[in-house]
Amino acid sequence: MQTNHVTKVSLKNPMIVFSLISFSILTSNVATGISATAAHQADTIKITAGVPLKPEDISPLLTGERIPVLSLPRSSGEVFDLNKSVAETPTILVFYRGSWCPYCTLQLSGLQEIENDLKDLGYQIIAISTDSPGNLSKTMSKEKLSYTLLSDADLKAAKRFGIAYKSPGNYDRFLPETSGGKNLEKLLPVPSVFILNKKGTILFEYINPDITQRLSAPLLKAAAAALRDDASNI
Repeated sequence: MQTNHVTKVSLKNPMIVFSLISFSILTSNVATGISATAAHQADTIKITAGVPLKPEDISPLLTGERIPVLSLPRSSGEVFDLNKSVAETPTILVFYRGSWCPYCTLQLSGLQEIENDLKDLGYQIIAISTDSPGNLSKTMSKEKLSYTLLSDADLKAAKRFGIAYKSPGNYDRFLPETSGGKNLEKLLPVPSVFILNKKGTILFEYINPDITQRLSAPLLKAAAAALRDDASNI
């Protein structure tokens, strides 16, 4: 985009100055129009079904914002009131992709290792994925997990947290199956960790589009310890 540079033109030639300014404004407006059109086209290309095509383009909830009102099924199929639970106990809320993801299962195991430490700090762990309740139950048994797993099979929660995106084509064959037939849009959440106080306000978040990079258990424990007073006080 051109700018209105006239400093090199002598003020003895006002018509030249005016012409240059007019030309600059005209070309600037044309460029702006082209840029706006291109941006609109880019937005259309980047977003489908209301979510971005790439994990790098998500717009997540930010620190200081409150989580939405949500109820999701547990591994037993029982409906779990997320907000009620958070209001009772400060929460480490984790979004992971599914039990089929090796990076996710490693993360779940790491959380299990520090669960007692987090409980001592006054927190509970709740982890949410695209898995169906039945698959959550299998994960809990296989990984020997004692904290709460919730099913976001249709990615309603991931969408409202602003972390859902369109999965690559090679996931299409199994996402509907692992979600119990509910993930018809074939979406995924960007792996995320939120630390919430009892008001449901986000005090800390770790969101990384690189699925191989997860917040380590020691760093999570350190962050939780640092925020302990803020998380407990209302």
